[in-house]
Amino acid sequence: MTADHQTQSLTKLLSDIRACRLCQAQLVPRPVIQASVDARLLIIGQAPGSKVHQTGVPWDDASGKRLRQWLGISEQIFYDPHCVAIVPCAFCYPGKGTQGDLPPPVVCYEQWHTAIMASLTKVEMTLLVGRYAQARYLVRSTQSNLTENVANYSEHSMKGYWPLPHPSPRNRHWLRNNPWFEQRLLPELQQAVRRIFSDDGISSSNNLT
Repeated sequence: MTADHQTQSLTKLLSDIRACRLCQAQLVPRPVIQASVDARLLIIGQAPGSKVHQTGVPWDDASGKRLRQWLGISEQIFYDPHCVAIVPCAFCYPGKGTQGDLPPPVVCYEQWHTAIMASLTKVEMTLLVGRYAQARYLVRSTQSNLTENVANYSEHSMKGYWPLPHPSPRNRHWLRNNPWFEQRLLPELQQAVRRIFSDDGISSSNNLT
């Protein structure tokens, strides 16, 4: 498939996703996704939160601000689909549960993810943010909890996956109890992100902090 055909195919796929109403009996559909065939970095989270549901902008909240700090990249790069693809396990806000948001509906992943991943052929690094994304994409995650997945980042990163905790302010206790994450993992993560974008000359600008 030529580059033009790849772009046209992904454009059609994104249009279909944004028009998806598979879960309209359970929630208010507003699919949120960002992608391009040129993306080098892929972020797979769980599902949009309530603020993102209102704005339609992925990671447009305190969690997104912290995630960008973890990566050491600017909003300009983060929201450039030619640099970063943002593909959550489910594309719509699932609603509020008794403890945080409800889990992302699995039908979204089953319906769309295979086709999306087949389109993102230039991705060099995939962030798996939170336990739902890790359960979908890490083989060993069925036997491991989130802390174990993240602690084994060196093993997973060799295959292109970086498991991360959710950057929600609610996770401050996890961060406090696992100081190695900020002391050891984050510097390596930022170095890897910097290396990906240096090929395009992005690192020479002010877009990487």
